[in-house]
Amino acid sequence: MPFSSESSKHTPLDLSENALTVLRRRYLVKDEAGHPAETPEDLFWRVARTIAGPDGAHGASAGAVEALAEAFYDLMATRAWMPNSPTLMNAGRPLGQLSACFVLPVDDALSNGQSGIYDTLRNMALVHQSGGGTGFSFSRLRPKNDVVRSTMGVASGPVSFMSLYDASTDVVKQGGTRRGANMGILRVDHPDVLDFVTCKDDITKITNFNISVAVTDRFMQAVKDGTDYELLHPRTGEVMGKLDAREVFAKVVHGAWKTGEPGVFFTDRANRYNPVPHLGSYEATNPCGEQPLLPYDVCNLGSINVGLFVKGGRVDWDGLRKTVHLCTHFLDNVIDANRYPLPEITDLAGRIRRIGLGVMGWADMLVRLGIPYNSDEAVEFGRKLMQFVDDESKVESERLAAERGVFAEWERSIWGPDAACARDADGQRIRPMRRLRNCNLTTVAPTGTISIISGCASGIEPLFAVAFMRNQAGVLMPDVNEDFITVARREGWYSDTWCGVSRRRATFTSPKCPTGGSASSSRRMT
Repeated sequence: MPFSSESSKHTPLDLSENALTVLRRRYLVKDEAGHPAETPEDLFWRVARTIAGPDGAHGASAGAVEALAEAFYDLMATRAWMPNSPTLMNAGRPLGQLSACFVLPVDDALSNGQSGIYDTLRNMALVHQSGGGTGFSFSRLRPKNDVVRSTMGVASGPVSFMSLYDASTDVVKQGGTRRGANMGILRVDHPDVLDFVTCKDDITKITNFNISVAVTDRFMQAVKDGTDYELLHPRTGEVMGKLDAREVFAKVVHGAWKTGEPGVFFTDRANRYNPVPHLGSYEATNPCGEQPLLPYDVCNLGSINVGLFVKGGRVDWDGLRKTVHLCTHFLDNVIDANRYPLPEITDLAGRIRRIGLGVMGWADMLVRLGIPYNSDEAVEFGRKLMQFVDDESKVESERLAAERGVFAEWERSIWGPDAACARDADGQRIRPMRRLRNCNLTTVAPTGTISIISGCASGIEPLFAVAFMRNQAGVLMPDVNEDFITVARREGWYSDTWCGVSRRRATFTSPKCPTGGSASSSRRMT
């Protein structure tokens, strides 16, 4: 589908050379010879017009839809906002799958026609092929060496089937552009938990999975008390044995130190705030772990570059408010513009309308405000910022609900009316009643490649370094922090000579560069 560049009539792009490299290699439409067949401007227009389109189905005029598309384009052109990679890759194209995060159920059967082990393996391949990543709980699978009565054989256990999924992931690229990504989760009370905790000690195995242990409140209480806890058969609930909770927790911590695996998923805590508990429980998360999801659930992600909202050492709260509202509108439209890979996903997405509005450039924001990243002040300001984003996203969701209706499962959700809403174990409301378009609104994602496109620090992570070589999309790229250059110029130790070298080698070697930092530069760059 041809697109003509229209940047001359609208906001010009403000993209770094690194951003352009990533876009050319991974995001732009290619011709049959593998050469880009669109410009970055075309890409942003392709996305903007596709996502603005659903407004027409809600009564907006053609002119209003085009005006919304222009607003969406400006968000991306100015780097104030970027949707998740599948939206950039697939919007306005035949595939049309726009979401990054999925969770698929895995039942204790080789095949049951829907969610058995091999049924879900097929579904995983379809999701990966469409550009999404998948999360799984393997907690329903019977433990290793359990007798399978239908054959009188023995079960091979969850870890063996994770290896099967891992091998399949190796041969299916996400959207034809990258390897698939998975999250594997096992409950801490599953009899095979110790095998699971150590399954990635060999870092050449199960390489397409992140893994996390689903930790219960009961287990954490046992850790606190220094007592044993019970292992339960996933099919019968029968007690299969006991383990020392502190010893298991120590193994989890050791593995995380040794290889970065496993993480922990506080499953009871997550389910306490499940907005639609009548539809099921959270058992797993997306591949990076930031978004708990129900079976067949999906989340459309996008992130605001909050560092750009610091003006003259102060936060432009009004500008940020308008951006939050517009990005919430964008993500709600993604649900309607999307072509999901499975009918079960299409159905649930339409009934609960989950979105994940997040932030990136947090470290840049702190630098520009003069707040050290590792300070109590930063923690408190983080609370203030995310409270603002969450509150304002709900304000926009209420506006959309007034125009388009609340999400279909609203009445029985935690947001519903007193007569029908979900309640906690004590019969109390979990959240005050609010007429929302979306069951869930905010999620802080890692923003790996979209932060490169946006030229900012990823997610809420600290700066990796002020200068380094980045290996991305098969290319080594120098990454030099512009705020560092600004501080160097302002404080008088900038040099064209060493800066030029640094941009080629991504290192700083100037004798004038303060090793400990002056009081002002240290505060601004910590």
